Amino acid sequence: MIKDSMRKIVNTLGFPRLIIMGYLMVILIAMPFMGLQIEMLYTQAFSRIGMYAVLVLAMVPAIESGIKMNMALPLGILCGLTGAVMSLEFGLSGWSGLFTAMIISVPVAAAVGILYGIILNKIKGSEMMIATYTGYTAVSFMCIVWMALPVKNAEIRWPQGNGVRSIVTLTGKYEKILDHFLEIRITDDLVFPTGLFLFVSVMCFLVWLFMRSRLGIMMRTAGSNPVFAGATGINVNQMRILGMMLSTILGAIGIIVYAQSYGFFQFYMAPLNMAFIAVAAVLIGGATVGRAGIFNVILGTILYQSIMTFTLPMANVIMPEGSLSEIVRIIIQNGIILYALTKAGESR
Repeated sequence: MIKDSMRKIVNTLGFPRLIIMGYLMVILIAMPFMGLQIEMLYTQAFSRIGMYAVLVLAMVPAIESGIKMNMALPLGILCGLTGAVMSLEFGLSGWSGLFTAMIISVPVAAAVGILYGIILNKIKGSEMMIATYTGYTAVSFMCIVWMALPVKNAEIRWPQGNGVRSIVTLTGKYEKILDHFLEIRITDDLVFPTGLFLFVSVMCFLVWLFMRSRLGIMMRTAGSNPVFAGATGINVNQMRILGMMLSTILGAIGIIVYAQSYGFFQFYMAPLNMAFIAVAAVLIGGATVGRAGIFNVILGTILYQSIMTFTLPMANVIMPEGSLSEIVRIIIQNGIILYALTKAGESR
């Protein structure tokens, strides 16, 4: 009986994920004996999980529609940054500033996602490779745009000349506005960002609801079996475009959620690495290049961000000399990403 239950758990979660969860449990058990500020670390972990969740969620429509991992996530991020610049340029703050940035970014992201989806339909089978180059190209092009943009607001403009600053703070605007909404302060250092998790929950529910709608089922069918989908009258190309459009929109919203928790927007080359983190998280959560769900997003984000939050302080205690702790962090982070990418070709 117990053996059957254990086998069912292993089959459900997968042996690699159980190993990662075991590693995380070892870290959590060891933390109290290392003199770390545990409550503060848990608060940071809650915030990191919430701020990255929508970016990881952006992988689901792309994977389910047959496009595989959306390595061109920077396209959506750039659309979100565009909405953010306009919101800040208008001098908006608070909830109006946050939602104006999202409202502006959504149609921009939809248009970009549709155009990019049309391009991907011309190169079926090489989506991930093309997406990586597309992300780099788009970010590089937008560096020129950010430098030349004639913004007037002194808070986002370089002190001399035109162009957007590389880092724009959200202090006094909408910094942590979702985090502080209905937050639960358990102790002075242990705080649960209720509003942030409510927003993430709503986004996950909307994606879950769409995936079970008639249009969502058509999109999933086109992604899992395009030949059968085409035979039943489903326009596979349109479903792929739809998946890319939704993924780009979620990426745009995701970067705004991320920035309000982080406290500032980062422009220029900053969006490049976001796709790798999102891909690694969803794969660690059990997704494959052909199938992904909300559970994979939640589990993967929790595992990835928790490990990254707790590992660095422990490395600082164990190896305080020089920059060894930072080296350990890079090794662990890239190791997680490498592991996740090696699982990209496996089926569930």
